This record gives sequence, C-alpha cells and structure tokens, in this order.
Amino acid sequence: MIERLENNDIEVSKRIRTVFQSSYKVEAKLLNATDFPPLKRPLKSYVNSNTEFFGYLKDGELAGVIEIYHNNSFTDINSLVVSPTFFRQGIARKLMEFVFNTFDSNLFVVETGLENGPATELYKKFDFKEVKQWNTEQGIRKIKFERRINN
Repeated sequence: MIERLENNDIEVSKRIRTVFQSSYKVEAKLLNATDFPPLKRPLKSYVNSNTEFFGYLKDGELAGVIEIYHNNSFTDINSLVVSPTFFRQGIARKLMEFVFNTFDSNLFVVETGLENGPATELYKKFDFKEVKQWNTEQGIRKIKFERRINN
C-alpha cells in the first residue's frame, strides 16, 4: 500500500530517514563512495522539506519511500529508496508506477550514481533517457535521466 507521508511530523520523518539511511549505505558501497552526501542529510531537512514523500508499506513496515518535487513544468524524483530488507520485491517499480499515475507531467526527471546499476536499470525500464553525466565534488559520477510524455 502506498500513502502520503506527513514529513512535517517528526516521528514520521524519523521513519523516513531510517529507510533513507539504510538504503543509502548500500548505494554508497555500490558507488565506492566514502563521502556520500545523502548519508549526511539531517532529520530537520526531512521535517522542513517542501517535497512530497510517499511510502510503500508492507506488513505495517515502511519498506520504501519516494520523494517528489512537482510543479507545472516537471516532476522531479528527488529520491527513491527501498529498505534493504525489502530489496528485489518490486517496491521501487510500484513507487515509480504510482508517480506516473499520480502526477500529471510532460517531463519526469531523476538522477542517480552512474554505478548504481539497479536504479539505472529501473529508470531505463520506464523509458527514461540519459541526458547528462558529471562528477560531483565527492568524486561520484552521476547520471541524469528524463522521461518526456507527449500528449
């Protein structure tokens, strides 16, 4: 079940952050990153964020979270994380389908680490096309994808 998460509730944000931390620890290893900014994201940035958080609940546990910024021009998938306990269960795919069914946009944007094979494969399955690659200050190679919807 997918539901909107009230991130301005500190207890909800603590749950969100726990999933982010566990998932990003795995991603940092995939990217061979010793300095991985997402792992440094403070609790208050979740609580005070102007993005929307949606959670996938499985057996009452928060198994995955997608963070969205949406405006009239595009929908940005800021983050998509799944708790390692729930890897390989289709949760990321279901969260992506939810976004496409919920947000009316002609353009969807997402970024990830280039060496994050599972994320890259997922985005390509949803017809995202690579538009840019670059190196971060931390030496992480990033990739940006876009999916355009023609009406």
